[in-house]
Amino acid sequence: MPRIKTALTIAGSDPSGGAGIQADLKTFSRFNVYGMSVLTALTAQNTRGVEDVMPVPPEFVARQLDAVLSDIEVHAAKTGMLWSAGVVDVVAEKMKQYRVRNRVVDPVIAATSGAALLDTDGVEILRRKLLPLATVVTPNRHEAEVLTGKTMATPDDMEEAALQIHAMGPQFVLIKGGHFTGTDSTDLLLDGKDFIHLRCERIESRNTHGTGCVLSAAITALLAAGKPVKEAVQEAKSFITEAIKNGLSLGKGNGPCLL
Repeated sequence: MPRIKTALTIAGSDPSGGAGIQADLKTFSRFNVYGMSVLTALTAQNTRGVEDVMPVPPEFVARQLDAVLSDIEVHAAKTGMLWSAGVVDVVAEKMKQYRVRNRVVDPVIAATSGAALLDTDGVEILRRKLLPLATVVTPNRHEAEVLTGKTMATPDDMEEAALQIHAMGPQFVLIKGGHFTGTDSTDLLLDGKDFIHLRCERIESRNTHGTGCVLSAAITALLAAGKPVKEAVQEAKSFITEAIKNGLSLGKGNGPCLL
C-alpha cells in the first residue's frame, strides 16, 4: 500500500459545515490527503454569521497538538481561527518544537459578517511569532490591512502590503483579491522577489461561505502531496474558483462553495 500524505488543520469548528475544520477536512479529502484537526474554538454559526464562540483553553490546544504531533507524521499544517493570543503563542511554540514543515497561516481576524475572531493581542503575537514560521500566509484585503495598519485600494497598495507582510517573516505572501471590486478577482503572490498576479473572472455569487478556509486548505493539501509552493497556490486558486462557480444555495445567508 502506498503511504498516504497527511495534513493538520488548527482552527475553529463551524457546525453548519461551510468553514473552519469541517471545510478543511473536506478539502483535504478532495486531494486524497489524510486530514487531522486540532480545535481552537467551538462556534455557533451558520450561513448568516457567527452568533457565539466558546474558546478552547490554550493548555488544551497544546494537549491536542502534543497528541497528534508526537504520534503521526504531519506533511503540512494550516492554521485558521485561533481566537486568542494564548492560542497563537501555543501554536507557534508547538510548530517549532515538532519542526512542522509546510506551514500555511490563514490569519483569520474577523468573519465576513464582522464578528471578531482574533483579539488585538492575538494579532500582535501572530505578527511576531507565527508569521515568521509560515511557508505561506494567505490574508484577504481586511486581514492584510490589519496586519500592515494601512488601507489598500489599488494594485500598488496590494504590492506594498505584500512587501510589508513578507518583512514579518513568511516565505510567501498570498493576498486574496476577492474583497476588492472590478471584473477580475486577482490574487497577488509574492515569493520575496517577484510578484505573481493570479487572475480570474470575478464570479458573482452569494455562496462564498468558507472560501478562505477552502483555499488555504487546498494549498496545505497540495504542499503535503509534495507540490512546490507556486504550483500549489495556482492549483488551489483554480480549485476554489470552480468551487465558487458551483456554490450551494443552502441556508438563508451565504451558502458554502461546493467541494
